[in-house]
Amino acid sequence: MLPFKLVYHDAYDLHLGAHVFPSQKYRLIHDRLLADAIAAPEDFLAPQPASDEDVLLVHSQDYVRKLKTGSLSLTEILRMEVPYSQELIAACWLAAGGSILAARRALADGWAANIGGGFHHACQDHGEGFCVIHDVAIAIRRLQFDGAIERAMVVDTDVHQGNGTAEIFGGDGTVFTLSIHQENNYPYPKPPSTMDINLPNGIGDENYLAILEKQLHQAFHDFSPQLLFYVAGADPYRDDLLGGLALTIEGLARRDALVFDYARRNGVPVAIALAGGYARQVADTVTIHINTILAARDAAQQWLARSQPQSH
Repeated sequence: MLPFKLVYHDAYDLHLGAHVFPSQKYRLIHDRLLADAIAAPEDFLAPQPASDEDVLLVHSQDYVRKLKTGSLSLTEILRMEVPYSQELIAACWLAAGGSILAARRALADGWAANIGGGFHHACQDHGEGFCVIHDVAIAIRRLQFDGAIERAMVVDTDVHQGNGTAEIFGGDGTVFTLSIHQENNYPYPKPPSTMDINLPNGIGDENYLAILEKQLHQAFHDFSPQLLFYVAGADPYRDDLLGGLALTIEGLARRDALVFDYARRNGVPVAIALAGGYARQVADTVTIHINTILAARDAAQQWLARSQPQSH
């Protein structure tokens, strides 16, 4: 068993077929976690869909209405880059509910992961880049609205800048947004995050990790979050179809461990959303995401060991 809960639903898979976005990865991650005995069936929680009230904490009423009634324009659908359907909307509301549940469990247990979510390109009034609604922002706003937290930090390691995150939380001193991404890549333009780390093409493990560590140190010096939302992108991988960085699978695992180590040392609960990943071999994307769960397991075990009273 894992020392924390995983949030998952079979409906996360949109069955997009040959689409570059491999939505079947969610099911493959779930199945491999069980097959490799990393997780047991009782480690998984099934989410409820976010309520419209939850979604409206972030997104405009007009946009939500269009999504729910199927009245988006062709241009708006093309901008999302995934085919519109009621199945899509149900899955997006479910993923948002999953990130809310993961955030609540992180506050209760120290750690939790949503096997879906991380849709960081969704903006207040439109979707883009495979992202329809911003589950992480919805979860943070829900917890703030409920009084469960006041301050949150988003650490986003997707190869693409989290422009939706930056837009939604821009000018909000209660949410610190850190995005480490390839500068010469989608999206254009890139609205400012609290901290943007713009990386050159082709950067490898050692340089990436040194830069990330320096900026994490600064971020935690500048801000004291009550919850860390980790948007764990698999797409800085060197064999990713939509990325231009050169990290190895081992380097990505070290990246995850570094983020979790900073959270653990600062006593900050962590909620994880597994974000982008478009490797030539889907199995590589699945492995990278599995490694994020393993890194969280190791950090959570250290967290729990240090919080246990010492016997004499």
